Amino acid sequence: MFVSDLRKEFYEVIATQRVLLIVAPDVDALCACKILQALFQCDHVQYTLVPVSGWQELETIFLEHKEQFRLFVLINCGANVDLLETLQPQEETIFYICDTHRPIDVVNVYNDSQIKLLIKQDDDLEIPNYDDIFRDDEDEDGEDSGNDSDGSEPSGKRRRFDEGAVERRIEKRRERREWEARRREILFDYEQYEYHGTSSAMMMFELAWIMSKDSNDMLWWSIIGLTDQWVQDKITQMKYVTDVGTLQRHVSRHNHRNEDEENSLSIDCMRIAFEYDLRLSLYQHWSLYESICNSCYTSASLKLWSVQGQKKLQEFLADMGLPLKQVKQKFHSMDVSLKENLREMIEESANKFGMKDVRVQTFSVQFGFKNKFLANDIVLAVMSLLENTERDENGTDNFIKALDSLSRYLN
Repeated sequence: MFVSDLRKEFYEVIATQRVLLIVAPDVDALCACKILQALFQCDHVQYTLVPVSGWQELETIFLEHKEQFRLFVLINCGANVDLLETLQPQEETIFYICDTHRPIDVVNVYNDSQIKLLIKQDDDLEIPNYDDIFRDDEDEDGEDSGNDSDGSEPSGKRRRFDEGAVERRIEKRRERREWEARRREILFDYEQYEYHGTSSAMMMFELAWIMSKDSNDMLWWSIIGLTDQWVQDKITQMKYVTDVGTLQRHVSRHNHRNEDEENSLSIDCMRIAFEYDLRLSLYQHWSLYESICNSCYTSASLKLWSVQGQKKLQEFLADMGLPLKQVKQKFHSMDVSLKENLREMIEESANKFGMKDVRVQTFSVQFGFKNKFLANDIVLAVMSLLENTERDENGTDNFIKALDSLSRYLN
């Protein structure tokens, strides 16, 4: 069942009990988790946080905790599988699911008692109608029971009655076969493609905004969650631009609210800005050459894995008029005169080489007078912590480090 009122039907319910928070190991889920943790801290809500990386692990975690908890919150997991069939929970157990994975399992959609979906219904869900998927069958043989027990009726009349019952039974079975064939076709059309919906971090930020508890940190986490979807091509460009517009309005509201505060220019202040930037990974922290070679967009567009692609890269750099020495050194060490017009130079040359989308809408954050960070760079940094393959680290260690990295202040 979809939750229409996040505050009353979700937050006010879980705020009264201890909750088990089950979070998938992806950046958007971590950001949603951070926002929910901040809300829990404000209202002194008790919770236990457990990372989960697969269905088998989810089953194990549920079995370990099902006696201690009645309420479970699942972030970026659980929506696209029949949870009741998979976990076999007790009747009093309730699952709150905030998940971007689509399509949503139809049993989760139409279960009113134990499954609560924290998912935007204005997304293009295309959920099948209830009557097309579920059918309450009557006992087809029930009508005919006892017909042969009464021997007082003439055999001819009883035979005609039996023939009519058989015909009705055959007709019902034919209708059921047609309904089942139609059901299989509808479910195939509904489930054949996987895609992603609105960011879970954005959903949690909407909850915070509804309760008037949203902060700059929460807004930044929701931006990172959306950017994670875009960086990993989980959503379309149109969906990304639409959600960016939504967050841009919140950024303007927060910046306007902070203008009158005394600490707006302090060393600890946090300012988020909307801007257009280059679709190049970590170019402000790397060299421009390394960024172009390792960014998915430019690498794929120029086909840098081939000899012809390497030649094309040299032509691209030559067209920009940038000395190779400057391009291969750290960005912060480049000549100031080159950095001033760098974006325009790259965009102009990129258009000539078929890279018309090299400029993208994004957000940046600045903490006091320290360095400015782009949202997509933060996403890549957190992803690298999650995917760490060092021998001494396991998935839980990586999860905790990645979650801590999103905090403004680290202990």
